[in-house]
Amino acid sequence: MKTMNLKFYPDHINAVLLASLPEAHQHIFHKAMHYCVFNGGKRLRPLFIYLTGEVLGLSLAQLDPLACAIELIHCYSLVHDDLPAMDNAPLRRGKPSCHKKYDEATAILAGDALFTLAFEVIARAEALTDTQKIKTIQILTACSGAQGMVKGQILDLQNTNISLSPESLMELYSLKTGQLLMACVKLPALIKNLSSEEENNLFEFARHLGLGYQIQDDLLDIESDTSQLGKTAGIDQKNLKKTFPMVIGILESKQKLQELQTRALHCLNTLPFDTRPLKHFTHCIFNRKT
Repeated sequence: MKTMNLKFYPDHINAVLLASLPEAHQHIFHKAMHYCVFNGGKRLRPLFIYLTGEVLGLSLAQLDPLACAIELIHCYSLVHDDLPAMDNAPLRRGKPSCHKKYDEATAILAGDALFTLAFEVIARAEALTDTQKIKTIQILTACSGAQGMVKGQILDLQNTNISLSPESLMELYSLKTGQLLMACVKLPALIKNLSSEEENNLFEFARHLGLGYQIQDDLLDIESDTSQLGKTAGIDQKNLKKTFPMVIGILESKQKLQELQTRALHCLNTLPFDTRPLKHFTHCIFNRKT
């Protein structure tokens, strides 16, 4: 795949997502699904997949179903995270959360539908072999399920007014946020058939990036306001949840962020590919303002 302008991918994945969804005019429930997917968002996870695929020389036809599935799973997780029983967040991407726009039952079911649609997209992918489809589903379920993102969300719900070590917090982050970001490199890697050493270095890169993403999120929650973030600022502190700045301090968190960025870039330097697209992506992740 030839190198694409970064502005190409968000518009491209939006078209892929739109084609995967039922038409919005069919039912209010389908409108809710569209609302969950198209109410904004940076499309970082699909972009991560496309840039990894670009580095590995994969085609758009191979990457489209992977990027679509990962974003559908991400959107489902946000809808459920915002529910009153979870984070009780009224805003998402600067707009009312799905359960505020519609109602809780519709939000729950819309999230369920997006999650299952992700696997339908993989099952229908013509550019993937049957073996690749099975392995893709295995990765997605492992990263998003009971030993991945869902486990991280449970730990996060229990992270209320308790004492946590930095190590415990990093484990929570690696599950809740890091696992889905890890899938963004694991999925293209399985198509490329990398060596064990190449895989390990790529996965270690993704691990550092995932932890850095969440620590930067913690800092933004403290240092930015609601209008900048597009979601309610300070919600972790309001919910009495421990974050890295609360556990080790703001300055120490920024130092940890720099350390993780250095490690992530070192991992990329070990790979026998032109990793400039992923290096630029890394810089954007560690220096983002929203």
